[in-house]
Amino acid sequence: MNRPYATGEQYERWYLAECCRCSRRRHKAGSWPDGHVCRTCADHAVRCRGVCPGCGQDRALPGRRPSDGIAICATCAGFSQSFACSRCGREDKLHGGRLCTRCAFASRLTQLLDDGTGQIRPELAPLAGFLLAMDHPLSGLTWLCARKGQPGSPEDLLRRLGQGEIALTHEAFHALQPWRAASHLRELLMACGVLPAMDKQICSFERWLAGHLAEITDPEHAQLIRRFATWEVLPRLRARAENKAITPAGRRHAGDQVKHATAFLRWLSDRGRSLTTCRQADVDAWHAEHNEYSRSTLRAFLLWCTASNLTQRFRLPTPVIGQAAPLEQRERLNLLGYLLTSGDLPLRPRVAAIIVLLYAQPLSRVVRLTIDDVIHDGDQVLLRLGDPPSPLPAPAADLLLTWMDNRDNMNTATNRHSRWLFPGRRAGQPMHSDTLAALVGNLGIPAIAGRACAIRQHVMEMPAPIVAEALGYHHVTTAKLAAQSGGTWSRYAPGDHSRSSSDQAQQRIRDS
Repeated sequence: MNRPYATGEQYERWYLAECCRCSRRRHKAGSWPDGHVCRTCADHAVRCRGVCPGCGQDRALPGRRPSDGIAICATCAGFSQSFACSRCGREDKLHGGRLCTRCAFASRLTQLLDDGTGQIRPELAPLAGFLLAMDHPLSGLTWLCARKGQPGSPEDLLRRLGQGEIALTHEAFHALQPWRAASHLRELLMACGVLPAMDKQICSFERWLAGHLAEITDPEHAQLIRRFATWEVLPRLRARAENKAITPAGRRHAGDQVKHATAFLRWLSDRGRSLTTCRQADVDAWHAEHNEYSRSTLRAFLLWCTASNLTQRFRLPTPVIGQAAPLEQRERLNLLGYLLTSGDLPLRPRVAAIIVLLYAQPLSRVVRLTIDDVIHDGDQVLLRLGDPPSPLPAPAADLLLTWMDNRDNMNTATNRHSRWLFPGRRAGQPMHSDTLAALVGNLGIPAIAGRACAIRQHVMEMPAPIVAEALGYHHVTTAKLAAQSGGTWSRYAPGDHSRSSSDQAQQRIRDS
């Protein structure tokens, strides 16, 4: 709006006025009933809600009582300006049409998801309800405005969904760009039941696979890689997802298998060979030119080719499994003491690092813990990692309970009722293990080496089968670690250990 001509002094007051709330000189400070208030302070004041000490009503408290500066309602403050929404009457920050944030968000969603009849497309009604149920609708309105006017923005994707240009299938989302925005929307659709639930990492792999196949220039190679991914890699991922969630590392390994298979076919072509004419000498040459990881990653493709009668049978070297060097036990205990006593450290990575150092849990498993895995048994707090649940020492238990009451990423539609111990930003998803690993690393905690030290210490102090059951490890893994640490399975007698020695003696007499 054009403003009337002003003198230099008036111009300075308008554009460099001092905010009466934060006492900072802000450009374009606006007028407020009790003085100049910047936009940040004005928005904060209107969103302040509670019982007015003047009239006793529960409403917005944008004013200040002159005597003591306590927040009061607009009526008691004598404001002539109204903050009531023109639709619902709630006092809030007003947007276009004098609508509060929630009504403005609802109006915008209705426009975007309109199927041409002026109403939200029926199939997308659960999505609209899911978004509007968030505790802080301003975050949803901000999300809609991200990358406004650009192709692939949230507004663009929602509008295309409403008009039916994007099918409500997982396959339709594979080609959408930018992929992060499309993935976020797909997870919202899964969380509200519009799309069937699917493991996040499998969705990520399928999206990546479509792009990878499009980049292969040789049609024969593309067909072989599509067959390998469709009939070998994906079925293994889906079978694993039925038992437990796929980790980001598992998804990366599946992608590496496909990438190395593609590189191997290209390498054969450069040597004037094809898969049908590949010989043992060619495989040996590949192994000689590449490192151990490349050799072990290609193994799945070569075994599949042999089983599918695409090549002759090859002799493949036994894969070598590397192990991280563990910390010294004294260093592990020092790190635990540092985490338990340093109150200035951020709570989220602090709690995660304690779980790693105490119970030898990989961060990919830590992020899958839920608040239901934290059990209160009288005065004791237990953490369900296996069977039976593991007791938490008092200092660690106090930190864990404090974190549960102050979890991050809980104020948006994605995780309003999240049960994850470490909620992520995506709908229904925990925090990404790589993100948590970076936060733990910033504390100076070597997670992999610390976990290796913890599990070795456990198998030295307890029988390997007990450790395997309690911490969720495989029995073979703990047995190998026990043997490496100087212990064996033979020190643990199998059978029912819940009975007393006298009961067992009486049972032997009866048996005889």
